[in-house]
Amino acid sequence: MERTFRQQLFFLVLCLSVLKGDSRYIEVSLRTYISNMLDLLDCSLTLTLPFHLSGCLDMIAVEGQFTFTAERPQLNCAAFFIAEPDEVISVDFGSVDIDCQGGDFIKVFDGWVMKGEKFPSSQDHPLPVYERYVDYCSSGSLRAVRSSQNVAMVFFRIHNAGSSFTLTMKKLINPFPCNIISQTPEGSFTMVIPQQHRNCSFSIIYPVEIQISEFSLGHRSSFPKRTMPGCTGSGDFVEVLGGNGLDTSKMLPVADFCYSFTGPSNMKIGCDNTVVRMISSGKFVNRVSFSYQSLDPQELQRLKQNSVEDFYSLFIR
Repeated sequence: MERTFRQQLFFLVLCLSVLKGDSRYIEVSLRTYISNMLDLLDCSLTLTLPFHLSGCLDMIAVEGQFTFTAERPQLNCAAFFIAEPDEVISVDFGSVDIDCQGGDFIKVFDGWVMKGEKFPSSQDHPLPVYERYVDYCSSGSLRAVRSSQNVAMVFFRIHNAGSSFTLTMKKLINPFPCNIISQTPEGSFTMVIPQQHRNCSFSIIYPVEIQISEFSLGHRSSFPKRTMPGCTGSGDFVEVLGGNGLDTSKMLPVADFCYSFTGPSNMKIGCDNTVVRMISSGKFVNRVSFSYQSLDPQELQRLKQNSVEDFYSLFIR
């Protein structure tokens, strides 16, 4: 049976929860359960990390040098890298022992890909999709690859047992973060776009209650904070999206804001992924501040029992 996107997100959330906690090792029974239930990719690997998982879908949230060694043919494997919101990721290859001529490959992707959906979406990333992939076998170099946001990904295919490669993951400070995946279901963030023509998204891969506390557009102020139709024509606005995938262009709009305000606007969104997305024309300095926390099980169940119209529950007060 095909694995669902929800299961893949659950796997990533579980990995993040372990990495953010005090324990740095997963119990063997839990590893076995994950391997049996979420063996999303048909391969296995030995991963030199302070934290180990069976299977070849892995999450790396700590800096260091990591060695991947094939125990058998591994044809569809990936490692997800994630840093703090105000950081970007550098991936630098060390020793590489794979057979490029025999069909092996290692590719770095600037962002995440799951079920064919990309984060950031093509609308929000500064590079075209083909430039976001760096193929080790095609380039023949070991240069460092730097991400544009706090997430990156390595795909690899290895046909022969014993083949391996080593890479080093570093985190670098990003003074103006844009396009972020949150590591936790609770937190706060202020997104600022300093007179740049770009779109920035903050993705929370949990059902959450989100509160927008401040929203400042450089060209408008002192207007009511009510959500306004037709914000897409204004050039500068913020929208809140909900959905079950990574690609923001495929998510449903919950609310959009065209006018500056100070004061809380609360939303409860029972989706696998909640996104705060800012669109900027580049003419102004735009800013949005928000906080978020996971929905309690009772509230989430209530939302899911409601109609589709009520599933994205919006409360503005």
